[in-house]
Amino acid sequence: MKNSYKDMTLDELMALKEKLHREYFDLRMGRVLGHVENPLAVRTIRRNIARVNTRIREFELGIHQAAK
Repeated sequence: MKNSYKDMTLDELMALKEKLHREYFDLRMGRVLGHVENPLAVRTIRRNIARVNTRIREFELGIHQAAK
């Protein structure tokens, strides 16, 4: 895994986004059922999803070029 979102390619960002969405869904379901080990993780994952979405949008706008 790369250290920064800036070092990732578009494909890696899309895969990470899918993984984060699954984790977020699992945490939301756990919260509804009343069992969440770390409630702060929901906020952290939501913010990471926003960071990844920002990087993906930068690729779409052409601000950053895809890594070769």
